[in-house]
Amino acid sequence: MRALVVEDLLADYAGCAVRDIDTPDPRPGEVLVRVRAAAVNFPDLLQTRGEYQHKPALPFIPGLEMSGDVVALGEGVTSLKVGDAVVGGARIGGFSEYAVSPAAGLRLKPEALTYSQAAGYAVAYLTAYVALVRRAQVEAGEWVLVHGAAGGVGLACVDLAQHLGCRVIAASASDDKLAIIQRDYAPDAVVNVTGGFREAVKAITGGRGADVVFDPVGGDVFDESTRCIAFNGRILSIGFTSGRQPVLPVNLALIKGFSVMGVRAGEYGRRFPEKGAENLAMVDAMAADGRISPHVSAALPLAQWREGFDLLANRKVVGKAVLI
Repeated sequence: MRALVVEDLLADYAGCAVRDIDTPDPRPGEVLVRVRAAAVNFPDLLQTRGEYQHKPALPFIPGLEMSGDVVALGEGVTSLKVGDAVVGGARIGGFSEYAVSPAAGLRLKPEALTYSQAAGYAVAYLTAYVALVRRAQVEAGEWVLVHGAAGGVGLACVDLAQHLGCRVIAASASDDKLAIIQRDYAPDAVVNVTGGFREAVKAITGGRGADVVFDPVGGDVFDESTRCIAFNGRILSIGFTSGRQPVLPVNLALIKGFSVMGVRAGEYGRRFPEKGAENLAMVDAMAADGRISPHVSAALPLAQWREGFDLLANRKVVGKAVLI
C-alpha cells in the first residue's frame, strides 16, 4: 500500500515521504480499513516535527481521523463486519491506503455524511458539544460569539450553536472566509475582528454583549472578549492559536459577573466516561439525522499531502481539509 511515512522529525515536513509499504494485518481485536478519506489536523502537522504530546516511534504514519470501509477482521471482533463503512482513529495512521485500528475505536459512518465529511467531524463537533452543552450549558436565544469561526472546531461551534437555538455571531479576520460562513451557515451576524470587535458585538446584541464566547484564539482576542461579555456570561477557553496565553484581571470577572471555563473534550470524556459516551452518541445522532453539516473546503489525493498540510498551516482552510 501507499502511505505517508514520517521517517525523521524535521521542520517543513522534510522527514515525510509517500512510500510503498506492506499492507498490515489486523491483530486480535483490530480491523483493517480501506481508507477513503483522512482529515488533516494541527496535531498531525505537529507530529511531523515531534512537537505534539503523543510521540510515536519512528517511522510512523500520521493521520488521527479517518473514514473508510472494513476489509478484514482480527480475531475476536464481533462489533463490525466486512463491508461496514466506519469512522474513527487508527493505530497505523489514516494517511495511508489501508489503516489498522482497534475495533473499539471505530463507529459506523453516519449515512448522511460523505466519506470526506465523516473523516473529520467527530473531534470538532465533540469539542463544540462539550463546550456549549456540558460547560456553558447554553440556552436557546442566548448570543454566542464564535472566534476562529472558519476553523474546523469554530465552524462546528457555529453549526451546533444554531442547532441548539442560539443566536450566533461568527468572527474571523478574513472577509472571504466570513462570506463562505454566511453563505453556507447563515449565522445571525458576522464580524471581522481586524481592528477590534467589541463595539460591533455590543451593537449586534443591543448593548448586552455575548452570553457565551467560544475562544480557540486567546491573546488579544480573549482580552477584548472580556470587554463585550454579558453579565453572567461564560468565556470558553479552547486554545491559544494566537500564540499568547492571556492573563485575566479577576476584578473584571468580579465586576461583570462572568466565568472563564476551560474546555478539553477528550479529558472530559476520560473523567466522566458515561457522559463522554453520551456526548459522542449525541454528535453521531445529529450527524446521522442530518442536523449538522460539516464543511470540507479541500479534498486532495494522498500524493498532494504537502498542499493539504500547507493549506492548514497557512490558515487557508474553512472547516476541514482531507486527503483522499
